Amino acid sequence: MIPHSVIARLFGAATMQRWNDRVRPVELTELDKQAHKAMIAFLLGKFEEDRGADVDWILLIEGLLFEFFPRLVLTDIKAPLYHQLMKTHGTAIRAHVLRQIRPELEAWDSTLTDRFERYLCDEDESPLERRVLKAAHYLATQWEFRIVQHANPFMYGLETTQREIEHQLEDFIDLLGVRKIHLQRKAHGFVDLCGQLRFQQRWAQTPRLPRTTVLGHSLFVALMVYLASLELGACPRRCRNNFFCALFHDLPEVFTRDIISPVKKCVEGLDRFIEAEERRMVEARLLPLLPDAWHPQVRYYLEDPFCNKIREHGIVTALDWSQLHDAHNRDEYEPLDGEMIKGFDDLAALVEAHESVATGIHPRPLREAIEFFQKKYRDRHTGPIAWYDYFAPFQAS
Repeated sequence: MIPHSVIARLFGAATMQRWNDRVRPVELTELDKQAHKAMIAFLLGKFEEDRGADVDWILLIEGLLFEFFPRLVLTDIKAPLYHQLMKTHGTAIRAHVLRQIRPELEAWDSTLTDRFERYLCDEDESPLERRVLKAAHYLATQWEFRIVQHANPFMYGLETTQREIEHQLEDFIDLLGVRKIHLQRKAHGFVDLCGQLRFQQRWAQTPRLPRTTVLGHSLFVALMVYLASLELGACPRRCRNNFFCALFHDLPEVFTRDIISPVKKCVEGLDRFIEAEERRMVEARLLPLLPDAWHPQVRYYLEDPFCNKIREHGIVTALDWSQLHDAHNRDEYEPLDGEMIKGFDDLAALVEAHESVATGIHPRPLREAIEFFQKKYRDRHTGPIAWYDYFAPFQAS
């Protein structure tokens, strides 16, 4: 079981404000930034694969996690100072990060802890995946900066920041995806659509702290799903599919916004109509931004994301969990744990509600949601996952 402390630490990024020395027309949080980075990394990795590169997707996903941990410990240090500190005090800073994170991971998965330490201390390991992640980091930062730039047109130092970001990106211009995004054509449109999810607030009609967005929520779910996949002994392709399906499962909401379940169920057939409309918009407006060869994989992630399934010879088959795990836990079947993604999607919603109640903001919809999720998962299992063990720590106070 993923330690409660790890779940709480990951969610803590929702309270970490970025660009907090500038006027910001919207909140810019670390959780949202890391989510956007992850989506851009998927894009860059796929383009490198198209060029014949051997992308290790597990290294890429774990690199996202391992680069996230230091941000959680060190908070929002300005980039120039951060890079200078790493040059002069890098060994001590890395040791500090390890001291903070190791106790939370080691008792649960010592091999993951070892991989984290190796990634943190050996910057020569997995050079392609690191370069993809660094490029994604700067592209996500550039996307944020353009928002800040419009709100601070006369503020001192803004031009210097712009030049620094542009100079950093020049080091990655050999990556095909970076060039395509720089041209501001189709790939840039995909990055922009993903980024728009940070403007969509979760629980939009309910007072709540911290406020979280659809974008940040998606990464929170994806990271929990990935860690649980490791614990289940999922094959590499299953781990990859679970992570990216969870990361993109709410992407169609960029066209429809977040329509809550009570609204979907208030009229018979409305939920099916909304689902059909989301699929139509994905086909008409999202998939054309991506190469044709990617469409089957993206559809696999976006259509019925909460269904356990495999894909063999292009045919998608729904399975119960035991069939998926016992007979199809191999890369060639493209297994995907939709039921587990749904469980962690609900857990993320519970954490969002619980953390607000814990701060003293506890309107009735949040209290009712906590009670609902506790009852829903009291006796529910997905294979060896006893969901109540995850949900119980987040009781209403």
